[in-house]
Parts: sequence; structure tokens; C-alpha cells
Amino acid sequence: MRAFVFPGQGSQFVGMGKDLYDMSPEARQRFDEANAACGGELLSVMFEGPEEKLRQTSFTQPALLVCSAVLSDALRQRGIEPAVVAGHSLGEYSALYAAGVLEFSEVLQLVLLRAKLMQRAGDERPGAMAAILGLEDDLVRKLCSESSHVVVVANYNSPGQLVISGDKEGVAEVSEKCKAAGARRVLPLPVSGAFHSPLLQEAGQKLAEAIAGMNFRDPQVPIVTNVSAAVRRTKEEIRQDLSQQMTSSVRWTESVQTMVAQGVTEFVEVGPGNVLAGLIKRIHKDAVVHNVGTREQLEKFCG
Repeated sequence: MRAFVFPGQGSQFVGMGKDLYDMSPEARQRFDEANAACGGELLSVMFEGPEEKLRQTSFTQPALLVCSAVLSDALRQRGIEPAVVAGHSLGEYSALYAAGVLEFSEVLQLVLLRAKLMQRAGDERPGAMAAILGLEDDLVRKLCSESSHVVVVANYNSPGQLVISGDKEGVAEVSEKCKAAGARRVLPLPVSGAFHSPLLQEAGQKLAEAIAGMNFRDPQVPIVTNVSAAVRRTKEEIRQDLSQQMTSSVRWTESVQTMVAQGVTEFVEVGPGNVLAGLIKRIHKDAVVHNVGTREQLEKFCG
């Protein structure tokens, strides 16, 4: 049984998608649509950089979405279908497109709003995020809850690899406590906002209002959502989970375990980079994982 999984922020790189643009008229149409929606700047930033600009949320998110959407379409045109889909944070929007819950133009509209709201939230109330490696989930959760500042576990990426998020003081304090508790590494992340934390409450509410007005459809294949780490089969469940995603933890470890319990043995990471492949291998060492992020990888995978 096969799952398509879609990467989130952090998987972008300068040059991404350049080899996909001329792959088909459909691919070019997707890229051109995303480029127009971003004021005509997206493709040059994706293909040529600079990296600092591509790292800006307002470029990163549509860039990853369009690459993942084009690759997912290409796989299906070649007869390769998933039995279930999931995406990490932003990647969940690519998964919604792949599952037929939203049309590309609809999901692009939501992603651009999400990026704008997240960027604004980071500017208005700067936060911080840090990766914590080598500690038990429960201990990191406990250290966060003991802080008088706003700080939470934002991402459960794999066993012993978490990301904390919150105000700068809270993240700094818990980072130091994690080091003292024996964390193997504590890595501050190069982001401006406290993603997946209560600091994004206002932005999350505005996005939830937009989600409420969107025409969701029941998924053609089930989706495992970040918020629930459970299999969702109806548009109502998906809408509910997506509305909470911006301020909730990404339960990736549990999501992969859910897919394995459903019978998934093969994971295809659809989109740039190989971040999820590494995480999945740590969560379930027997998993077969393929990367389809470039045209070459696509052709090789499809044989």
C-alpha cells in the first residue's frame, strides 16, 4: 500500500522546479498561475534566487505547493496512485490538492493567504523556533509547560526530534533547559514567526474564516491530518482540522504510525528535498521511501 507525503517549509532550494516547468503544458500552466498570483516574481525567485528571498514565507509556501502539485499530477498521469496522503505543515495543503479536496486555484489562494498571515504575525509579534534532538517527548513537553512564557512543542517530527515554538524568551529558556537535561543538539531555526503556537492565534482565526468559505469536497483518497494524526474521509473533518492547523502541533510521528497501521509499506515524498524521507525512516525503519522531487527522480521512479 502506497502513501504520497508532501514536504513543508525547509525543503525549498534555489533552482527548485526549473526542470519541471517545461515537462508538460499542464505543468507550465500550474507554474504560470502561481507566478501570476505572486505578482510575477515567484518563478525568478524559485529558479534564480536569491536564497534569502526564497526563504521568505510568502515565496516559500507557493513555491513548494506548485512543485508538489505538478509532481503529484505527473505521477497520477503515469498511473501511480496513492492509497492515502499526508503533508507536513504547509505540505498538508499539497495533500488536499492531491486528494481532490480543493482545486489548484483554490488551494493556491489559501496558501497565499496563509503565507501572508504568517509573515505578518511574525513581523508584528516576532517569535522563535528551535529543534530539540535527543530528548523524550514528555520531558520537552514538561519543560515547555513549566515556562512562564509562551512556548509549546510545534512539531513532533520523529522520535527524539521535536521543534519548540513560542516567544523568544520562552524558546531561549526551554532551549537552555533542554541542553542542561542532556539534549544531543539544540538548533535555533531561521524563521521569523512562532509557527504552530498560540502566538499565531489571530492569524489562525483569519485563515479559519477563509477556510469556512471554501468549497471543500470529500477526498478521493483518505488524508491523515497534522492536527488529528488520524485518517480523515470527509470534507467536514478535514475542514475542522485544517482550521486548527496553524496554532496546533504537527503530529508527524503519529501520522506516519497511523499510515503504517493502515497497511502502508511504501512512502513517496512528492516535492523538493528529502526531509520527510529521513523522518519516516527514523519512525519506521522498515518503510520503503522514494523521493520524487525532480524530473529525473520522477522518470526513474516511474521506470
